Amino acid sequence: MLPGLDGLEVCWKIRKNNDIPIIMLTARDEESDRLIGLEIGADDYVTKPFSPKEVIARAKAILRLANKEVVSHEPIKAGTMIIDLERHHITNGGQIVDVTPTEFKIMEILAGNAGKVYSRLQIVEQIQGYSFERYERTIDAHIKNLRRKIEINSKEPHYIHTVYGIGYKFAGEADE
Repeated sequence: MLPGLDGLEVCWKIRKNNDIPIIMLTARDEESDRLIGLEIGADDYVTKPFSPKEVIARAKAILRLANKEVVSHEPIKAGTMIIDLERHHITNGGQIVDVTPTEFKIMEILAGNAGKVYSRLQIVEQIQGYSFERYERTIDAHIKNLRRKIEINSKEPHYIHTVYGIGYKFAGEADE
């Protein structure tokens, strides 16, 4: 019930020139309306009445999908370390590094985006698909364990750097 245009027209006009995520919130709850909305480019279609928490969860899910980078299955190489994404293992200096699934995922996130800083909450969200602040500090324990496993001297890390007050990053070319 927008003035001048209806939501379907607005969605169609936005989608013509832009690939931003669109969630339609509407009173039109007929199946044909939902199908048309999704066919013209809406990423989700929520009818009234709706739960604000559900809309937030749907928005987060769509943004996660929109922000996912193209996944490469090429091994990530850094110094003497190789992170093999297909085989799901890490070698350092030719030796296999025994890591937990969570530690591997952290390495995949950080090393796959070398130089990019991730907050603890962003890492939790990438691993679990949602953020939960109570788990933030567990990332510190995982990082400590990873450093013990991959660094020559875990007190002076070469690979995983702390960005004080923000989070962690994997050493990029500028850091070397």
